[in-house]
Amino acid sequence: MMDAYIVSAVRTAGGRRNGRLSGWHPADLGGFIIDALLDRANVDPAQIEDVIFGCVQQVGQQSQNIARTAVLSSRLPESVPGVTVDRQCGSSQQAIHFAAQAVQSGAMDMVIAGGVESMSRVPMFLASYLPEQNGMGHYRGERFQKRFGGAEPSQFVGAEMMAEKYQISKGELDQFALASHRKAFAAQGAFEGEIAPVPVTLKDGGQAVHQIDEGVRADTSLESIGGVKLLTEGGRISAANASQICDGAAAVLVVNERGLKRLGINPIARIHHMSVHASDPVIMLETPIPATLNTLKKIGMSVDDIDFFEVNEAFASVPLAWLKSTGVDPERLNVHGGAIALGHPLGASGARIATTLINALGLHGKRYGLQTMCESGGMANITIFERL
Repeated sequence: MMDAYIVSAVRTAGGRRNGRLSGWHPADLGGFIIDALLDRANVDPAQIEDVIFGCVQQVGQQSQNIARTAVLSSRLPESVPGVTVDRQCGSSQQAIHFAAQAVQSGAMDMVIAGGVESMSRVPMFLASYLPEQNGMGHYRGERFQKRFGGAEPSQFVGAEMMAEKYQISKGELDQFALASHRKAFAAQGAFEGEIAPVPVTLKDGGQAVHQIDEGVRADTSLESIGGVKLLTEGGRISAANASQICDGAAAVLVVNERGLKRLGINPIARIHHMSVHASDPVIMLETPIPATLNTLKKIGMSVDDIDFFEVNEAFASVPLAWLKSTGVDPERLNVHGGAIALGHPLGASGARIATTLINALGLHGKRYGLQTMCESGGMANITIFERL
């Protein structure tokens, strides 16, 4: 079996809800990030054999296989196919896995993997709420309800359950959120190498270039974070210590040895390991913990062998519980900030995190990086990159 390499990785800067990227149709934004990747890799578009994109809310402007629509909105030839993946928040991380498996097997040599999500234009939960509100039923059937009773899996409930189970205080959650903003603000220069500037039209009709993550708050404080209303009365989770609603896209070019020879360039990273895991769908957000520990044990590595970790900041309780369970030094986690500051564009987040992680490994002269994220339904992907 051949190795899977990353030749190039790129992302848009995150756009706040109804912010700078909200004027972009998601298929156009997907086409834009594909073109940006082609430019950076200096690859002939006709050499790309497939495009695998993650997207969570596959309805409305993101329906009808947005990966293929993004291909047709880019400068890739019509002969390049596309397929859309939904593993919830891990969708584009899974897209990278599928692309890697394709080139490892030799079935293909060059595949683009990534994701796109416009949470401004296609709101969260729309794919389930819209049919339910129109009398078309709910995604949970009789067998699910018999197995799990009346419990309705909810990420918001899961986040509170995590904080309670791992004894994480409201103060700890808010402090983690503040650190995310501070790290992201300090990394503005570092992000320049991974962000593709996007031309945007401002609300006043003026033209600008979007190249700075819109959600990073340089002037935030522990007091301002602590003053945000809690999501549930008596709880610990607020919008300030959870990920931001976000528009964005990201993509990576995955190739094997034959692909490298055809391109005549050196890769920036190798995919050292990839796997997917599942556990309790009710608490839902806990799976990154056993996924990390079981994966490292299985492949004969320890947390000390990994230089940097990325755990998606869906809610601050997730990475904090992960830290308590793994014993990892917090200084090695989300070194350039995370989704609390940068935003969480659902189906694009896995590829966004991969891009940021690979870039951070290079900037800091490190070798191994592990990425994981909680996913609806109680799942988690693990990807370990080796920076070359």
